[in-house]
Amino acid sequence: MCAFFTFRKKLPQIVESPPPPVMGQGAGMLVPEYKNKPYFIVASVEMGNTTTKCILTGTNLETGRTYIINKTVSMSRDVRPPKPGEEIFGETLVGTSITRESVTELVKDTLIKCHKEANLSIIDDLDFVVRSTGVVAAMDSPDQVGDFVIALANGCLAAGVPPKKMTPPMGIDNLPPKLREFSFADRLTFCGTVAGVSPPIGSSGVEMVANEMEGELAMAGIKEGAKWTEVDFRNPCISIDFGTTLDGRITSDVGHDCEWPFAKTIGNFCGLAGAIPDALVRGTGQVKDKTGTALDLFGDKSIKSNLSRKKTKVSKEYEDQIHELIDIRIVPPDRDRFGRVPVCADLAIQSGIAMIGCDCGVNFDGADNLKAIGAEIYNKYGTGTLNEVIDHVCARMALRLIDVAIENKLVPPNSSLGFTGRAAISGRKPEIIMEGITERGIYDDPYKHVLFVDDGLARGAALMGRCMNSMGKPKDPIGGVRNGPCIMNRRIKIGK
Repeated sequence: MCAFFTFRKKLPQIVESPPPPVMGQGAGMLVPEYKNKPYFIVASVEMGNTTTKCILTGTNLETGRTYIINKTVSMSRDVRPPKPGEEIFGETLVGTSITRESVTELVKDTLIKCHKEANLSIIDDLDFVVRSTGVVAAMDSPDQVGDFVIALANGCLAAGVPPKKMTPPMGIDNLPPKLREFSFADRLTFCGTVAGVSPPIGSSGVEMVANEMEGELAMAGIKEGAKWTEVDFRNPCISIDFGTTLDGRITSDVGHDCEWPFAKTIGNFCGLAGAIPDALVRGTGQVKDKTGTALDLFGDKSIKSNLSRKKTKVSKEYEDQIHELIDIRIVPPDRDRFGRVPVCADLAIQSGIAMIGCDCGVNFDGADNLKAIGAEIYNKYGTGTLNEVIDHVCARMALRLIDVAIENKLVPPNSSLGFTGRAAISGRKPEIIMEGITERGIYDDPYKHVLFVDDGLARGAALMGRCMNSMGKPKDPIGGVRNGPCIMNRRIKIGK
C-alpha cells in the first residue's frame, strides 16, 4: 500500500437526506409513501447569502422519521435587481442588493416551483411553512431580521400559502383531521421552546445575534438528524451551522427531575464560516470575482473514506498562514458586529451567554488577503491543493470554536456535538474534525457523541413545525436530556 495512506479508521457519522419510501399500488406501480400514509409536510423557505432554498420535508407521523421530498435551490446572487422606486433594505455578504419586492418574488417562484416538481399542492398537501434568513450583513441591529422574515412571509402568501399554515394552531380542533390523532395540542401548550430548548433573550427583551432563528433551526435539525444514528443528541448539546455565515447554539444540562424540563441557551455562535473558503476560491479566476463561492468549484458533497491521509507540508503552511488572519474568540462587549453579523455582545455578557465569534480581520476586512492567498495556492499548486487547504482550514475553524467553548467550560462529558452547513460537512472536513475531537479527549467514544447532518435548516423547519403543532413521539423523544426520559408529563404539568 502507498505510504500516503497510513491506517483504516471509523467513519464520521454523516446523516444524508434519504428519499421518501415508496409503496406498491398494483400492476407494478410505485407511489411515494407520503401519498398514502399520514405525513406532516413542511416547506422550509430560506434565503441565505449564497443560496435561496425551498426544501419540502415529509415526516412519517407513525415512525417520526423525516425525509426530503424535494429541494429547489437557486443562487441568491441571481435575485432580480431592484426596480425604480423600490427601497433597498438589505444586501447579501457579497453586496447583492435586495428589496422587499424582489425577495417576495424570489420566494414565491421558488415555493411554487418546488411544489410543482414534487407534484404537490400548496393548498391541499402542504401542512406548514417555516421561513428563515442568513442575510444579515447589511442590518444595523439583530431585531431588523424581523423585517426580512416579513418579506419572506409575503412571498409565501403570494404563492398561495394560507396564513394559518405559518402560525401555531389555537387548539387541536384547528388542525386538519389527518393530524389530530398525532397531536398533543389538547394537552400541551406551545410555549416557544423548540426541541426542548428555550431561546435566549437578553435583559432588554431583544435577540442578541441577528441570525438567532437560523441557530435555533440548525439545533433542531441536528436533533432530528441524530434519530438516524446511534447518537443521543439531546441536552446538553452544541450545534454549529457552517453556512456562509456562522450560527449555532450551546444548551445547558437539565436534571432528570427538574420541574422546568427545558434547557437554556448558554452559548451562541456568530460571524463567518463558508465566506472564508469562498474568498479563497475567488482568487483562482475560476469563479465570479465578486460572487463566486467554494460551492461553485468543489460542490457540497462529503467524501467518505476509512483510509487516513496525512496532511502535506504545503497544505500545513498555507493553513497556518490563513489562520493567522482568522479571529475566533468570545465577542468583546464593545462590538456591535462580528464577522459583519450584527450582535448585542454587551447584552450577551450581562445575560451570562457565551457569544463565540469567527471573523477574518475586523468585520471581514481580511477578505482581499484571503483572495491573494487563494490565487497563490491555485497558481503554484492547482485545484487539488487548494481543496485540501480549504478542508483543513474549515476543520480547524470548527475545532477552534470548540476550543473556546471548552475553555469556557461549556462542553461537559455528557454533551453531544453536531455540525451542519457546507463548510463543515463537505469534502474531507468531517474526517479531519473527528480526528481533532478525538485528539482532544473530550469524550470516551466521540463517535457516540458527534455527528454531521446535511440540510440542517430544512430538518429543523420540519421539527419546528411539529413542535408548534405539538406532534411529538414520547417513545422516541427529541426533547429532554441525553439518556433521559420523555418530558411530556412535566410539560403537561406546567400547562396546568
